[in-house]
Parts: sequence; C-alpha cells; structure tokens
Amino acid sequence: MGARRAPRPEDRGQAAEQTRERILTAAVAEFGAKGYAGARTAGIAARAGVNQQLISYYFGGKQGLLDELRRRWQELEAGLVTPDTSFADSIGAHLDATLDNPDWARLTVWQALGDCPFTDEADGRQYADRQRAKMADSVEKIRQRQENGEVTDEVDARFALLTAYAVVFAPITMPHFVRALFGDDPLSPETRTELRNQLIKLLGRSS
Repeated sequence: MGARRAPRPEDRGQAAEQTRERILTAAVAEFGAKGYAGARTAGIAARAGVNQQLISYYFGGKQGLLDELRRRWQELEAGLVTPDTSFADSIGAHLDATLDNPDWARLTVWQALGDCPFTDEADGRQYADRQRAKMADSVEKIRQRQENGEVTDEVDARFALLTAYAVVFAPITMPHFVRALFGDDPLSPETRTELRNQLIKLLGRSS
C-alpha cells in the first residue's frame, strides 16, 4: 500500500470551517433551549459531535460563541429589507426570518431578558447604544410610512413598531396561546400567513 496522501491545506481549511459551523449551529440550539446561563459547552459539543476543546480553540469559550452568534443575527436583520421594501413585505420578511430560525429567535428573547452577558461593560454599552439607534431608526421609518399612507396614523409610530414585534415573536414567546387561538402549529405557514395578514390589516391604512 502506498503512503496516505496528506490533506491539502484547502481541504483542512474547509474541514475546519465545517466544524466551526457545526459548533455554531449547536450553540444556537443550546442557547435557545437553555439560555446562556443554563447552556454548557459540553452540551454544545455533544450536539455538534465534536471534542469540547474545539469550542475553546475556535471561539475562546462560551462567551466567544455568543458574541459570534450576536454578530451573525445582526447581519441577518440588517439584510432583511431595503428602503424600497413595502410595509407588507417587510412584515413578511421579519416573520419569515423569526419563524424560520426559532432557535435564533429564542436566543434573542433570552437576551432581552438579560440572560446573555457581554464580554465586558464597554461592549454591553456599545450594544445598548446600537439597539437604541436601531429602534429610533425603525420608528422613523414607521413615521415615514405613515406620511406615505402605508401605515395608519391613528396610533403612535412607537406603539405600531412594538405591536409588530410582539406579533412576530408571539409564536416563539407564547406558542400555547397562538396554537389555542389559531388552531395550528405556531410555526406553520398557515399561522404565519394569518399573523401577517392580520397585522397588516391592524396597522395598515385603509384605502
């Protein structure tokens, strides 16, 4: 038998990237199910089918995983809509992103409840500042839609945005209520369509 050929550098790089992605996918599931405080790197490694030491090697530990997941979720949100996206399509895009990725959405909820810490105090302040700026920008866009006649001006733009978030996340935060009210799987396409249509009727401006 001939000697085994050593793996090419590009093959090693591809294998490493696949391992990183498996770990991140497992981390989303573990954090989504248990929160940051309840999650363990051993559980993440078991889900990913890798040695626990690889989490430290690639991400520096549990906090590094959370930081990377946060960054990716921000990128996903930033690419959901464009300035030309209609109100109806914007609602649909946010519903799809949330309900297609329930573990990511649960991680967002855990973070909102204060369970997901930051690397240091400065990082936490920067994140809070970005969130405030993001909310201010979203409210301003709602006001522009009100001026353009897309969204009703019968309600405050801030309340309209809060209502939209509450409905979009309801299948994640209150699945038993959604199931009881609509009689279907909270994550099903049918429930998603109903929530989208009703939210548009509630907040859209009547012709």
